[in-house]
Amino acid sequence: MMTDALNLANKQAVRRLMDALAEAKPDAVERQLAQAYHPDAQWRGSHPWNEAQGVQAIAQTFWQPLLQAFPDLERRDSLLLGGHYQGRDYVGAVGHLCGRFQRDWLGLPATGQLLYLRYGEFHQMVDGRIVQSTVLLDVLDAIRQMGFWPLPPSPGFEGMWPGPLAGDGLVLTAQDPAQSAASLALTLAMQGSLGTYDDTLSLGRDGLLAMPQRDFWHPHMMWFGPSGIGTSRGLDGFVDVHQLPFRNAFPRDPKLPQPVGMGQHGGSHYVRIGDGRFSATGGWPSRHMLHQGGGWLGLPPTGRAITMRVMDFYSAEQGLIRENWVPIDLLNVLLQLDVDVLARVRSQFARRG
Repeated sequence: MMTDALNLANKQAVRRLMDALAEAKPDAVERQLAQAYHPDAQWRGSHPWNEAQGVQAIAQTFWQPLLQAFPDLERRDSLLLGGHYQGRDYVGAVGHLCGRFQRDWLGLPATGQLLYLRYGEFHQMVDGRIVQSTVLLDVLDAIRQMGFWPLPPSPGFEGMWPGPLAGDGLVLTAQDPAQSAASLALTLAMQGSLGTYDDTLSLGRDGLLAMPQRDFWHPHMMWFGPSGIGTSRGLDGFVDVHQLPFRNAFPRDPKLPQPVGMGQHGGSHYVRIGDGRFSATGGWPSRHMLHQGGGWLGLPPTGRAITMRVMDFYSAEQGLIRENWVPIDLLNVLLQLDVDVLARVRSQFARRG
């Protein structure tokens, strides 16, 4: 069982280590990584990075190009929580890396302007060092800030994600274990209600508003979605901006088995943690789905079986979910549907040149 002292020590260590990495020089970042990570640590990231093994590969794949492009980079956490799941200790974080985009990055031309790179992260800790990181960076939002948009208009609000309304997202004090357990139980119960809903009944918007999920969401809920979907407020806003288009595109019939070889529909979590009034889950991937309907992100149905890398971070208030921050690797999903967002953007900038 994870102790309060270990949980707090892990969170403090991640905060210190990740701040130092963000502000390291490119030629020194491998030494910084060696202090933060076990030598053969695994790093998993959103497209186009995907996976790297070992300190040298993590430095060369992700950190060195990033620090060269943003030489005055700094890290700003808005959520920091920790917990224990299936014998493993985790720290989760949401926030922004910010800096001036001064050198080309990912084949995209530098703008010289300030950019905020939104991230969601989970770090597995052993003896104060990271053995596995999972990092979803919202590259699509960075592209939006560069002044180019490669997709149909987002249904929700596009912009920076704020931290919790109460300003208490950095959980750096001991929390009541009963409250932590209750926060996670609330989250899992809500997720369970989504998993049992039958989209083949074709009940549309009214069905989603009336389903049992309504018992778990605060009347003033905020759903912070990735760029391409955007942010919504209230259950009706959540249904209109994300849930109805998504479930039309990826309908679920709980009576039927899922696609062969695709695993279970949802439930593929490697982390589930509660920390005070906050909780978080994540999967690599979280979802296994069939793309059967049109309209989501402006795409026609393809009939393809795809996977989706998702993280969810929640705050609870008065026994209800008040806020939900949702990093999703949309570039990876779109690539599975034959939409190469980075290629589109590079092509556009090449024509401008």
